Amino acid sequence: MNSSNRSVLMLVVLAAALLPASKRYVGPAYADATADLLATQIRSQGLVCNKPQKATRDAKLSKRDYDVWVVKCENATYRYGRYPDLPANIEKLSDEDADKK
Repeated sequence: MNSSNRSVLMLVVLAAALLPASKRYVGPAYADATADLLATQIRSQGLVCNKPQKATRDAKLSKRDYDVWVVKCENATYRYGRYPDLPANIEKLSDEDADKK
C-alpha cells in the first residue's frame, strides 16, 4: 500500500470515527435552520411566525412527495404541508392540537 492510499484510508477511518460524535452538534443546528426556513415561508404567505422555536416533521401525514411539518413559533403553531413547486398548505393549530405534537 503506497503512502497516498494509506493517507486516504486514514482519513476515511477518522471520518467514520468522528461522525457519530458530530451528530450531537450538527443535529440541533439543522433543526434550528429548518424552523427558520419554514417560518420564513409561512411569513411569505402572509401569516405571522415570531421567533420560530422548533420544527418537527409529521411522519404520519407526510407522503412521498408531500412533506408535513409542525412549526412552533412564539405566537402560534402551524401545520405546514407542501408539494414540490407549489405554495404550501398552512393551517394554524389550536393549543390542544399543538400540544399533541
